[in-house]
Amino acid sequence: MSAPAPTPAYKIGIVKQVLSGDTVVIRKQPQGGPPPEKVIALSGITAPKLARQRTANNDVETKDEPYAWEAREFLRKLVGKEVIFTAEKPPNSATREYGNIWAGKDPTKNENLTEALLAEGLVKVRDGGRNIPQLKRLVEIEDVAKSQGKGIWGSDLQAHVRDIKWSVDNPKQFVNKFNGQPIKAIIEYVRDGSTVRLCLLPDFTQITLMLSGIRCPAVRQDGESEPFAEEARFFLESKLLQKDVEVVLESVNNNNFVGTILHPQGNIAEALLRQGFARCVDWSLAVMKSGAQSLRAAERSAKDAKLRIWTNYTSNAPIIAAKDKEYTATVMEVINGDALVVKMPNNTQKKIFLASIRPPREKNSPDEEGKTSPRPKGFKPLYDIPWMYEAREFLRKKLVGKKVNVTVDYIQPANNNFPEKNCCTVVAGGTNIAEALVAKGYATVVRYRNDNDQRSSHYDKLLEAELKAQKANIGVHAKKDIPTHRIQDTSGDSAKAKKFFPFLKRAQKTEATVEFVASGSRMRVYIPKESVLVTFLLAGVNCPRGARPAIGGGGGMQEAEPFGEEALHFTKEKCLQRDVVVTIEEMDKAGNFIGWMWIDNENLSVALVEQGLASMHHNAETSEFARALKTAEENAIKKHIGIWKDFVEVEKETEKERNAPIQDRTLKYEKIVITEITSEGHFYVQNVDLGGKLESLMEKIHQEFKNNAPLPGSYVPRRGNICAARFTADDQWYRAKVEKVTEDKKAHIFYIDYGNREVISITRLAALPAGTEIEPPYATEYVLCCVKFPSDPDDRSEAVAAFSADTINRKLLLNVEIRGSPPAVTLVDPNTNADIAKNLIKEGLVLMENVRDHRLAPLVSEYRQAQEHAKSSRLSLWRHGDITEDDAVEFGARR
Repeated sequence: MSAPAPTPAYKIGIVKQVLSGDTVVIRKQPQGGPPPEKVIALSGITAPKLARQRTANNDVETKDEPYAWEAREFLRKLVGKEVIFTAEKPPNSATREYGNIWAGKDPTKNENLTEALLAEGLVKVRDGGRNIPQLKRLVEIEDVAKSQGKGIWGSDLQAHVRDIKWSVDNPKQFVNKFNGQPIKAIIEYVRDGSTVRLCLLPDFTQITLMLSGIRCPAVRQDGESEPFAEEARFFLESKLLQKDVEVVLESVNNNNFVGTILHPQGNIAEALLRQGFARCVDWSLAVMKSGAQSLRAAERSAKDAKLRIWTNYTSNAPIIAAKDKEYTATVMEVINGDALVVKMPNNTQKKIFLASIRPPREKNSPDEEGKTSPRPKGFKPLYDIPWMYEAREFLRKKLVGKKVNVTVDYIQPANNNFPEKNCCTVVAGGTNIAEALVAKGYATVVRYRNDNDQRSSHYDKLLEAELKAQKANIGVHAKKDIPTHRIQDTSGDSAKAKKFFPFLKRAQKTEATVEFVASGSRMRVYIPKESVLVTFLLAGVNCPRGARPAIGGGGGMQEAEPFGEEALHFTKEKCLQRDVVVTIEEMDKAGNFIGWMWIDNENLSVALVEQGLASMHHNAETSEFARALKTAEENAIKKHIGIWKDFVEVEKETEKERNAPIQDRTLKYEKIVITEITSEGHFYVQNVDLGGKLESLMEKIHQEFKNNAPLPGSYVPRRGNICAARFTADDQWYRAKVEKVTEDKKAHIFYIDYGNREVISITRLAALPAGTEIEPPYATEYVLCCVKFPSDPDDRSEAVAAFSADTINRKLLLNVEIRGSPPAVTLVDPNTNADIAKNLIKEGLVLMENVRDHRLAPLVSEYRQAQEHAKSSRLSLWRHGDITEDDAVEFGARR
């Protein structure tokens, strides 16, 4: 009696992968750590062979044998399911074991996969097996399938051979063909947690796919893998290997496709992130059709929990107090294309930057030595860097004067010479301004390291917008039609300004944009119609000056006149970067345009006067806006606001003088240049209109002495003589009057055409060329009307220095008020319409001298108000109190 057959040892496992129609990979139940795997070949059968791709180790490409794919698919339905199996390793097999598999837990009730495959005609009994008694049942099943013509025993076998496409010739075109539509696919191989090999159905196209938005640690075949790489791969294998999925192809990277895998149980990329197996990748997040926000949230939760790759994670995101995190503000100014000046709810102004974007930059290519070429003369970044003007204009038109919602994303600390930067997301009317700017190609997105959390809270939206702009080739991404702005700048160039003045004056009201505000009444204006940038001065007003560089250019700042800063801020808030309308009436010698400006139909000159931030200029008496200005000034005086805050009504006689008709005082301005100021405050001027004659005279003298140099010492000077003197500073000859000759052969001379004096050797004197001595002197001496300089030498020196800084070698307007020797005059700066003497009085540097002349009553009244201001503010001479009540010499009073 023979011994009974041994009972097979049944084991339970989960099908991980089907290698072919007769071979599967089974994972045994884990006992901690990665579960062990077994490669099980079904005993007694042979399946048709699947196709093989040509590789470095396989030179021959083969096709499917008929029904190889169907046999594989018959088993693939068990992937991920629990099965029971037997396994035995033959002595000659290294890894493969042979046995049977049942789809279920009970081999007596569930389907035997070997028999099921034979019954469908998908496999056959292996060669030589028909004579083995143990395989008798398998032979019987095979015979039935043969008789029924099933599977490989049927006809038209070539119809069951796949036409596999192992590669894609044009990946980008392939992606565009599907246009974001889901494609059915099977995951055939997992290279690492974020890279898989797919078979796209129904065309059997084989592709390598990188998961959009994430990167898992790398698995290396020839070295040590990164931490958690194997765990990440196992996680993805256990979820998706050989599962039916859908794929959305989104981009291409180095011939690898980038896309999202869709599965009924959720997004595998999000699951990998949430488990700490992956990190977000900015560049591929940008190509995602949707879901980037959920990926960021999943990564954030893993970071907070310090899972796996984030075990040692420490956030570098700034901690911002809730009250400072979000607020509403009003945009006052746009700086370049990424910064704004906003007015906070408490009326303070703050500079903020749009987070994670960079405005258009200058394309300045380095030369062969790696050095960048210097910018050309007159380079203006706003107009000369392509797209910067468009970026600024987009923001200016959309934001200036509007309320916005600000969210502080991060604070960039001070670095080198750059101050701390508040980087924010700004939303206006429901639109993320940075995103809109990037979408139009007016800015690019800053790239960060993956571990840098200091970025915009809408960073992925910015990347997505940038990608769209790049595809559309717009803005800074454009290859052609780059905008150029040929801007003419007339500032400081009177010759250029003269070319524009006639037709700007004829144009009456002209649309413009205020680009810069220097003071309450002085600004730089861009006129798009003419593509010209001009310096514009408000007509009709005297406006206090703001802080300005100190006298002598020592680097400090001279204090602002009272209400000068307030006037500056008022004008900036009213018109900076706003669209305005201007009327140009005059142009001064420096090339500055003088006229009227309207913002939303409001005359800015009248608005300044109405707020007490300027006074009416006497030149405005004849303008069409005289009544409006006068009314505005009277209202401001009544309210005692601004410059009229400390205004005190003067005595009746003075009031009567102040209200005397303005036409009693004759105004006949001469255009002059001050060439010399004496230590007593007298000054010498040249008439601008006679400048050509003076130049001709000097040219004649210089040429004569160049051709016929005089013999030194041949000329004997006498007091009162008009002769030629060789000026020490430049060694040139000028006309001079001999005022004194000393015993040591020195001559005290006065240069009659310039007003300066010098003591030189008589050897530097000569007779003038014939005809040059008869022309009258070109320098005339004057004094300031209604002004007396301090008697104290130090105070007088300070006053003269200030007077010089404001006037010397500058083109001014002079009006003779009292004819005498020397005449007393008033001086007006045509750039600002400011009275020079009034400013000196107002700053407390000189004293007002009362002149009992009915004709000058309005002028005296203005000067008295200026002096009252200096007194109340304790400026300069008045720093120790009212010196008119104390006759101490040291306070500048005269006995």
